[in-house]
Amino acid sequence: MPHPAASAPALVLGPLLRHVDPVSATVWVETDRPCEVDVLGRRTRTFCVGGHHFALVVVEGLEPGSTTPYEVRLDGAQVWPPEDSAFPPSRIRTPGGAGAFRLAFGSCRYASPYTVEESEGIPPDALDLYAQRLAAQPEDRWPDALVLLGDQVYADELTTQTRGWLARRRDQALHRRAPEDQVADFEEYTRLYVESWQDPQVRWLLSTIPSSMIFDDHEMIDDWNTSAAWRERMSGTDWWAGRITGGLVSYWIYQHLGNLSPQELAENKVWRAIQDLVDASPGTPADAEPLLREMAARADADPASVRWSFVRHWGDARLVMIDSRAGRVLEESDRRMLDDAEFEWVEAAMRRAAEEGVEHLILGTSLPWLLPHAVDSLERWNATLNRRHHGRWRGRLAEALRQASDLEHWAAFGHSFDRLGRAVLAVARGEHGRAPATTLVVSGDVHHAYAAEVVRPGGLESRVHQLTVSPLHNQAPHPIQVAFRIGWSRRARRLTERLARLVGAVPASLEWEKQAGPYFGNQVGELVLEGREARFVLSVSGKDGVHDGRLLQVLDMPLSEA
Repeated sequence: MPHPAASAPALVLGPLLRHVDPVSATVWVETDRPCEVDVLGRRTRTFCVGGHHFALVVVEGLEPGSTTPYEVRLDGAQVWPPEDSAFPPSRIRTPGGAGAFRLAFGSCRYASPYTVEESEGIPPDALDLYAQRLAAQPEDRWPDALVLLGDQVYADELTTQTRGWLARRRDQALHRRAPEDQVADFEEYTRLYVESWQDPQVRWLLSTIPSSMIFDDHEMIDDWNTSAAWRERMSGTDWWAGRITGGLVSYWIYQHLGNLSPQELAENKVWRAIQDLVDASPGTPADAEPLLREMAARADADPASVRWSFVRHWGDARLVMIDSRAGRVLEESDRRMLDDAEFEWVEAAMRRAAEEGVEHLILGTSLPWLLPHAVDSLERWNATLNRRHHGRWRGRLAEALRQASDLEHWAAFGHSFDRLGRAVLAVARGEHGRAPATTLVVSGDVHHAYAAEVVRPGGLESRVHQLTVSPLHNQAPHPIQVAFRIGWSRRARRLTERLARLVGAVPASLEWEKQAGPYFGNQVGELVLEGREARFVLSVSGKDGVHDGRLLQVLDMPLSEA
């Protein structure tokens, strides 16, 4: 619950610097009570959700290519930066300056320092170490953007502290039917974000590097929307409806809201309705939880009602972030990673980027598009068995294997894999205007890092890469590490491709080769983009890095011809 009343309002979380363009920025905060939030003289009142208080301050009138230090004031009193901060002042840096554009990315982060790393065998948090590295570097070495590709919180893998808190809360007769070791509602989700984002290093990093975010399964539950059978089983429980509603409400507030530009905020019906609640009350606004719960329930029942995918414009670079979880079509005979309307939106965004002459098109998707070859073939084999034997015992065995082994990436949605491939190749061939120098698919999820490149069909004017970086703070058990190493081997590829052919699985419509990896440990990836040049830099702590409190750079790979 929010902090008890005191003499002045305080920050619970934030500030988070979110959408930044050449002339504007948004700054997100959570406070312990209703108040007015001031950033650079732009003031807004908090809105209320379930007894928690949030604000998104839109700062406009900035100069392109500028750097502006900022403070946060609540009811006129400065609360950020902390007086005893060891980090540089938080600042807003707008695109348009000279030099390379740097983008940091990764996924899958257990709360830190609440996870006991040594006892659980987890290497040091790469995002913590990355923040410490940046704080010691000059500003021109900082990234211009941070992209978080899923599993910012784990609703189904809790720290010891949160499990104890849940037990005490539920002793008061709340949610006794919910799983003991998982969160159940919005109130419990708020604790996960506090646990993760109050980490001092990451708190400073998120206050000064603009962030873009998309969910993966663990923000809701492992295997979220794997299949129609999974969804039917979960819908039959007496706790899932509250869980998915609370998860989507919290995601909308903590992650999705900051993905939107000022123009998109002005056009967003839910955001406008919340602002109407704030404007209607001079004191504490009415609680927006009912309208957000309605939005969340509608989004779960009808994925087309909410688009979680979004676009970021960064001068010569363009990010198209693709929701590969909530918008799935799960009928076994017609599985799609995205419904047709959202896929058309993605294709249009890619086409516009090419028409506008961007040098680098970046596609973000929490799940990798191009997997290790053996894993790709296994997913196609399994999807074919599920479709062919749906409702019979072979189909049930295939479904059990799908859920147990997480065989539900793009390869398991063959129609969508090919459709994305056609859209990527159209851009890379220059069918919509001059081809960008690179088309880059950035992803996470699979708890190792690698780089792969499309090699067939040939004749592409743009180099096409899959860049996967995961985890920021987690680990892949040793058997999984062995499996992924084998997954890239020629022998495993031949075996699994033969297995897929035996059941009539449709092979991938293009060919790719691994260029680097796999790397294991906790990791942060960086893209360095300048003109038509592009590089992929990978830094690791842990198995392929070090354990002495530093990140070790293990890769600096050119991605373009320039």
